[in-house]
Amino acid sequence: MDLPFINGDAGLMLGTVEDSTPKILGKANFDLGIIAGTKSINWVLSLLTSSLDDGKVSIKNTKIEGMSQHIEMPVNHTFIMQNEHVIDQIIHYVKHGNVTTNQT
Repeated sequence: MDLPFINGDAGLMLGTVEDSTPKILGKANFDLGIIAGTKSINWVLSLLTSSLDDGKVSIKNTKIEGMSQHIEMPVNHTFIMQNEHVIDQIIHYVKHGNVTTNQT
């Protein structure tokens, strides 16, 4: 869904179509851990995805070939970066190269 009047030029580069930036980057050839949210506060956008999402991005679209680790946490897209449990997982990943099994 391209909404340039809402997301601007950067929003047009993100997406799931074949020529979107995430698709053309290809396989990750570096250590990459991904944290995906599973809690939506935007039911309208969640209706547009066909699977579990964080209110903007489906879990399926958070995965990339070559990723080192992928976890799902009960947080929404808007506030994922402020969630203390997500921050703890990021710090643990940076220090140890993996996330913990406690994904509260």
